[in-house]
Amino acid sequence: MPDTTDLLAAYDAQLRAAETRNLPPGAHAEPDGPIVRIVGQHRRGFVTGRRDLGLDGPALDALIARQRDFFAARGQAVEWKTRAHDTPADLPERLSAAGFVAEPRETVLIAESRVLAAATSTPPEGVAVRQVEDDADLRPIAEMASEVWGDDRSWLAAELGDRLRAGDGQTVVVVAEAGGRVVSSARLEFEPGTEFAGLWGGSTLPAWRGRGIYRALVTHRARVAVERGVRYLQVDATEDSRPILERMGFAAVTTTTPYVWSPPA
Repeated sequence: MPDTTDLLAAYDAQLRAAETRNLPPGAHAEPDGPIVRIVGQHRRGFVTGRRDLGLDGPALDALIARQRDFFAARGQAVEWKTRAHDTPADLPERLSAAGFVAEPRETVLIAESRVLAAATSTPPEGVAVRQVEDDADLRPIAEMASEVWGDDRSWLAAELGDRLRAGDGQTVVVVAEAGGRVVSSARLEFEPGTEFAGLWGGSTLPAWRGRGIYRALVTHRARVAVERGVRYLQVDATEDSRPILERMGFAAVTTTTPYVWSPPA
């Protein structure tokens, strides 16, 4: 595994561009100076930028206000993705002053696919892991995620369906089932033109945690990535999953905090 400095450099050089290029169907990117906003996603808009925005003071405040006001006119929430190593360092404070609210910080982790694929992680007895594509398999995923996160995630079935129907094999959705019920799910997102694929959307019902299901889904996706010739896997990890992933061989390269503005109720 390369050292974390090299991994962070690869992350900045490859994945920042990919997150504005490899979009779900119906979404498109709109540049605005040093940032790019993503419009047309199911849940909310998205803003990301280069490592150094090259703006500060009133110019930065104006850039932030433009993004907020753009999505306000659409009646839609928007997420601005920040990273701990970005500049200017006061971007989070300026986002907060503009009405954006910080969501929980996550750790950006990277590992080599082949290392993860070699693990012996298997699901516990009575649990089966499989890839899914049909709409009938996606609704139970949304229902499970809604239960896990305590909010309505019915939109997830439509979003996953759109990604899978794009037909380019860029998205792989996996589930763990027990007794005919989805107890955990996650997806793998390939990033064409890079050495990376991303691990996203991991959710497990509370009663099924601590049994190795999450690890089994990571290993399954790593093996798919190796088959497709992908060198690295990347994940924005919550504090629940970070220790598990680090024990599996992931290295922390930075942290990321979403700042979200939502229309008034």
